[in-house]
Amino acid sequence: MSWEVVSVAYGGPRGQVDERAASMLEALFTQSPVGLHLLDTDLRVVRVNTATPAMQIVSLDEVIGRPVGEVYGLIRGEGFGDEGVEAALRTVLDTGVPLRNRVIRVRIEADPMRVRHFEVTVLRLEDPQGTVIGLAVTSVDVSERERNRARAEVLDTVRRTVGRTLDAAVTGEELVDALVPAFADVAIVEVVEAVIRGDEPPLAPLHGDTPLMRTAFRSDISRPPTAHPVGDVRRLPGPTAFTQALADLRPRVVELQPDAPWFHVDPPRAEAIRSSRAHTLLAAPLALRDAVVGLVSLYRTGQTPPFDEDDRRLAVELAAHTALCVDNARRFTREHTVAATIQRQLLPRTPETHASLDTAFLSVTGADPGAWYDTIALSGARTALVVGHVSGRGLNAAATMGQLRTVIRSLAAFDLAPDELLARLHDTTAQLAAERANLPLGDPLRRETLTADCVYAIHNPLTGTCLMAGAGRPAALVVRPDRTVGIPDPPSGPRLGTDEDTPYGSVEFAVPEGSVLVFTSDPLLTSYLAECPGPLRSAPQYAERPLQDLCDAIVYALPPGLRAGDAAVIVARVRTLPSDRVAAWRLDPDPASVALARHRVRAQLTAWNVDEETAFNTELIVSELVTNAIRYGDPPLELRLINDRGLTCEVRDGGAAAPHLRHARTVDEGGRGLFIAAQLAHAWGTRYSDQGKTIWTEQPMPPSQGGR
Repeated sequence: MSWEVVSVAYGGPRGQVDERAASMLEALFTQSPVGLHLLDTDLRVVRVNTATPAMQIVSLDEVIGRPVGEVYGLIRGEGFGDEGVEAALRTVLDTGVPLRNRVIRVRIEADPMRVRHFEVTVLRLEDPQGTVIGLAVTSVDVSERERNRARAEVLDTVRRTVGRTLDAAVTGEELVDALVPAFADVAIVEVVEAVIRGDEPPLAPLHGDTPLMRTAFRSDISRPPTAHPVGDVRRLPGPTAFTQALADLRPRVVELQPDAPWFHVDPPRAEAIRSSRAHTLLAAPLALRDAVVGLVSLYRTGQTPPFDEDDRRLAVELAAHTALCVDNARRFTREHTVAATIQRQLLPRTPETHASLDTAFLSVTGADPGAWYDTIALSGARTALVVGHVSGRGLNAAATMGQLRTVIRSLAAFDLAPDELLARLHDTTAQLAAERANLPLGDPLRRETLTADCVYAIHNPLTGTCLMAGAGRPAALVVRPDRTVGIPDPPSGPRLGTDEDTPYGSVEFAVPEGSVLVFTSDPLLTSYLAECPGPLRSAPQYAERPLQDLCDAIVYALPPGLRAGDAAVIVARVRTLPSDRVAAWRLDPDPASVALARHRVRAQLTAWNVDEETAFNTELIVSELVTNAIRYGDPPLELRLINDRGLTCEVRDGGAAAPHLRHARTVDEGGRGLFIAAQLAHAWGTRYSDQGKTIWTEQPMPPSQGGR
């Protein structure tokens, strides 16, 4: 097919040559920046212009008349699919369906690192009679557009996928996943070790003794060499391109030659660079407000084009976003560390010791600083078990948790019933919530609603029962000696701090010797333990083993999805208080009963090997309390001694009148009884019940004398 044939085919009427059309075609082939070439039906090149890709590496004489497959055998084109360039052109020639705006990637074999992108359109040519005479192919160099598009996609990917967690190590992994292989063949992220711990990042220039941790590595190379493994912490030797970037906080594009002058300073890294055949390095510092957060090292290897100035500018944006994400993770780590420290200081380190109750705490990771647990020794050998959870996260949750735990301990000192204690705790929480709501508008804490869940139970070893009340979702489990698991269901009470005014209720249930009580702040965990046939149902097997072994078995059996580390958990094993540690006597409402009470107390204390001073003080306390009960109380009267954590003396009567501690004057003849008892005892108080009231005192005793 000759040039004249093409001119006639696109000329005037009846095949006459249109000189203007011919001139236009001539101008397109000699002056147009758009690549043009005409192919005949055998796909041989008829004519091309200088903008055609092939004309950039070969002469015109080497192209004209040659099959297109031979011409483009000099270059490699990617973008025509699996069939290749010649098959794609043949399809257009056979079907007449144009191939429009197909972007192909061209790599010149003579210069493999030189990659160009062309937007190609292929049209079938026909003469006026409809005979197919060849193909017209146009190509536009869109290399710069495609490079900009690729960079924009990388930046968009980094902004979407990097920083989704508040973990500096994970952030580095997200970054290298986004960059390899889209932007680099090898990517390494190193973060200042102090930043990983949550400390403030050091100011630039970075001191040579500052250690960095390698947090992420990814390579598009098979069996990539590495200078150091992920997780390795070491100082950067200098001077190198890396230390220079961390000194002035400017990214560097470095051509890697085998004899680079800084290779001898860091031999392991130099050897890894040589082994990977990297030819270009882009070292980008992770910096924020003139402080060094870390370093990103990007390499291109093999036939990948080297980094250029546009890549360096893109690295600045990538590093800025990553540095901000790492700093956010650092701030979270710092707040988490402080909150966990506060939580550890506010929570009891070890459970209190009880003759009738072994208790253990499951370790709390600090992931939920608002969760708490507590055991409180009460009068009459009883023990209060408390588990709760405050809404919110971080320092504020930990501080509020400490406030509520202190309030509970203060209220427990008044020997309140569980439902009454929760009612008063609800009022206190509502007051704290109101104070938070009245904070200045700019305070972020104002937007956090304060609520809390709590379960409060009192175990009484003398009756073998547990009295429990709950606010919100927490619940308890009872594992009986016969391996049955039950969930006590107290009347549902509102969450602490809410506007609900539903009264709290309580439930009392039996806990025979050998039973195991489990209290958790996470209802999902409670439900799982109740349904799981694992360690709880085998709890009786742990009767003679440390309770912590059962706690470990519970943790091992939990699936990861439950996040048991976020929950506060108490595990308690019930034991019977030995009968020889309790003595009780009924007393007549007669003044003569005072001497009888003193005599019985003296005999019992002698049997318990109580020292003389403690025995004398106890006799005096009993004398005063029994005298007051006879004079001011109502029958029936009962005196009870309990040898548990200390020596407890209780006098119960049927009256409801509250005793009043008086400070008698010198000339007063009475009013000193309760004052004397309070001075001799370590603690004293009043406990009310449906049958009346109980005045109690506690005195410490050395373990050698029977105290627990």
